[in-house]
Amino acid sequence: MIYPENLEEDNGLIAFYTDRNEGVDPERISSLCGFPEKNILYMKQEHTDRIITIDEKGDFISLVGDGLITDKKGLLLSIKVADCVPILMWDLKKEVVAAVHAGWRGTAKGIIKKAIRSFADGYNSSASDILISMGPAIRWCCYSVDERVFSLVKGQTGDGDYYIIKDDRICLDLPHANKCQAVSEGVPGENIWISEKCTFCYPEKFFSYRYDKTTERQGGFIGLR
Repeated sequence: MIYPENLEEDNGLIAFYTDRNEGVDPERISSLCGFPEKNILYMKQEHTDRIITIDEKGDFISLVGDGLITDKKGLLLSIKVADCVPILMWDLKKEVVAAVHAGWRGTAKGIIKKAIRSFADGYNSSASDILISMGPAIRWCCYSVDERVFSLVKGQTGDGDYYIIKDDRICLDLPHANKCQAVSEGVPGENIWISEKCTFCYPEKFFSYRYDKTTERQGGFIGLR
């Protein structure tokens, strides 16, 4: 498991990322963190900007979206990825957590901005109090995109240091694009941690759809005990 450096397991919080060895199987995840399988929430992810608010405990079997947010204890929020960015978010003061799935489509739709606004609208959070971590994802060393994709992401993100031009190719860094978007919403840059690992560069450690078209996934998980 990979623990984000700025989201320490403290004050009832648990936050971690898995690699290909741990995967996302609920039985395995339950054994790793102690949450009952029925309290580990998975979404049907569709590359949208939909953030689902979880306001009570129960059996959640039809969650369709790309972000989960809650202040309820005893629930573990999850996202599944194999190149996309797994984003975990936490407001210590309000005791609210969120898990967000951001591929290029979600990034182009500003899903992290919508998540930050969900903290404010639903829980009266201040953006300056939100901590964000971004787990292993494909990075600009291995992720070139066409003009259309770049234009859509740039339209939501603006200018910034989230892309480079290499050998006439546009190489996009989705974690940094999401960081730029979060900062534009008022989250301090020092509140944001980004894993240095590229999923494409380490196929022995992470699943990567671009590397081998795998249907397997690793994940990001966050919850309040």
